[in-house]
Amino acid sequence: FFQAEDGIRDHCVTGVQTCALPICLAFKSGQWWDVEGPFTAPKGVVPARLVELDGKRVASGRDFDETTGKLSRSDLVLLDEASARAVVQRFGGKSGKVEKVEARPWKERPYAPFTTSTLQQEAIRKFRWSAKQTMDVAQKLYESGWITYMRTDSVTLSDQAIKAARDLIQARFGPDFLSPSPRIYKTKVKNAQEAHEAIRPAGERFRDVEDAWRELGDREAKLYELIWKRTVACQMADAEGSQTTVTLRVDERGTGRFVASGRVIRFPGFRRAYVEGSDDPEAELAEQERPLPPLTEGDRVQVGDLVAKGHTTQPPARLTEATLVKELEARGIGRPSTYASIIDKILEKYAFKKGGALVPTFVAFAVTALMERHLTELVDYAFTARIEDELDRVALGKMNWVDTLRSFYLGDGGLQTRLGHAEKAADPRAVCSIPIGSADGVDVIVRVGKFGPYLAVGDATVDLPEDTPPDEVTVEFAMARLEKKSQGPQVLGTDGGQSIYLMNGRFGPFVQRGEATDGAKPDRASLLPGMQPADVTLAIAVQLLSLPRALGMSNGEAIEATNGRYGPYVRRGKESRSIPAGMSVLTITLAEAERLFEAPARRARAAVEPLRGLGADPVSGGEIRLMKEIGRAHV
Repeated sequence: FFQAEDGIRDHCVTGVQTCALPICLAFKSGQWWDVEGPFTAPKGVVPARLVELDGKRVASGRDFDETTGKLSRSDLVLLDEASARAVVQRFGGKSGKVEKVEARPWKERPYAPFTTSTLQQEAIRKFRWSAKQTMDVAQKLYESGWITYMRTDSVTLSDQAIKAARDLIQARFGPDFLSPSPRIYKTKVKNAQEAHEAIRPAGERFRDVEDAWRELGDREAKLYELIWKRTVACQMADAEGSQTTVTLRVDERGTGRFVASGRVIRFPGFRRAYVEGSDDPEAELAEQERPLPPLTEGDRVQVGDLVAKGHTTQPPARLTEATLVKELEARGIGRPSTYASIIDKILEKYAFKKGGALVPTFVAFAVTALMERHLTELVDYAFTARIEDELDRVALGKMNWVDTLRSFYLGDGGLQTRLGHAEKAADPRAVCSIPIGSADGVDVIVRVGKFGPYLAVGDATVDLPEDTPPDEVTVEFAMARLEKKSQGPQVLGTDGGQSIYLMNGRFGPFVQRGEATDGAKPDRASLLPGMQPADVTLAIAVQLLSLPRALGMSNGEAIEATNGRYGPYVRRGKESRSIPAGMSVLTITLAEAERLFEAPARRARAAVEPLRGLGADPVSGGEIRLMKEIGRAHV
């Protein structure tokens, strides 16, 4: 699944519903202005925002059509910069009154204890861990007896766990924070397998978080504390409070209505132990307490210094690992134990991370197009869910696994037949072409080739860096990149009688000495991490091309500084150390390098000896051995 700033909603390499190509560039932004500022009331200051002008509602971001960037309704007031500043002049410093005060009580129930998916989502939100990192840490906690089994989609707690949580709440928080009766949670996930209870601290009595921080590593202690808090909170009382909305009216050559809202938590309940994170920072901010001063209808208020602010509508947020796990679970795709591996595969082949967001590559677009056009049935969500159901019945002994596989692969309309038809029907060039638009009547197309994506405009082509977000590839972007290529490489100067060039390639900018000749490649060097093409001078280019730098001798061995696949480093014989931020491979001295070697090297993983041999593989003839890894054995 991919959900991107370019408007891509539901796309998955193994489950797609709609064509990705036109949606990619569908989002159009809209601009609007609003007016806000403080109002001085008898007992305090009220921050408010303009919502109505002369009887018409003022447009905000939710009123724009995502595909046109225009207002979806005609009966709204759209403020631009000039009209917003006119409103500031019109109402600023004037007097008004409180027209309406609405206070509504609210209650909030605690969240269910963790399942595999909700634990992964929360660790991603709170710790910025990946799903795989979360499962690795949870595995260690389970193996060492701190938590129950961590691969589960059940939210049910045993009677033992409920009693342990309620006894702890009574002792630590007091009876007021205990729910009147035990809370029983039921799993709502489709195709849930409830062989295990929810993830919780192990045992009849939950071990204290303080003990975890003393006895465990930082990562294990952090995750245990998260599980402990969620489990305890699920048996606590509801949080209670009130939401207040105040309408302020100002009459000055017409009417302006401003709205202020406040939120008060009157009893924290389960929030005393735990508050869930949010995928939407604005929603998380809205949940915080924001009290308003006491106000009654008819109170006079004085308008303070109003401010006009411009805004641009934002595209739908990209999927993160957390929201992807949530979507997989909701659609019944995969199982708790598979979410981490699914995400790993997506990141390996079809996406990259930008911040915490998952950004699809153009390879993902091509694969999606191939699957949609020629293997439609296999990428239907209903098909995926049906296969999951059949595998469940196989696991329960209700279906024969050999018959199931034979039917899936060789049956009427089976996979073998479908793949044969797809292979004959698929046009690789069409599948790997992603239209962007047109320039002067010529189609602008992204093509996915053997060596990665590239732009094609007529007969002209230019490489695209593989980490280019698809939403950034517009017609203007394409033409600018082609124009830059047509200008040729930038000549920085000459050194030793040879020209030094600054060039762009598939993997980014680099510098080159001289020209390519038959049978000989010119010297090339990549830019250092964080270095921009605009920063590269002739002197810097020459330094880059001179790497590795000889720094001198130490302990009878030469030390060199150079740049490698994983960044700059120094090496001495068979030893190496990364050059940390704050030091440059171009300027590091011998003394600085020697200090880096004083620190212990990272320990390489020791070779693993087989526990025993199991004989020869009847297919390949190779030996099958039973090996041991940390915490488990494998073949």
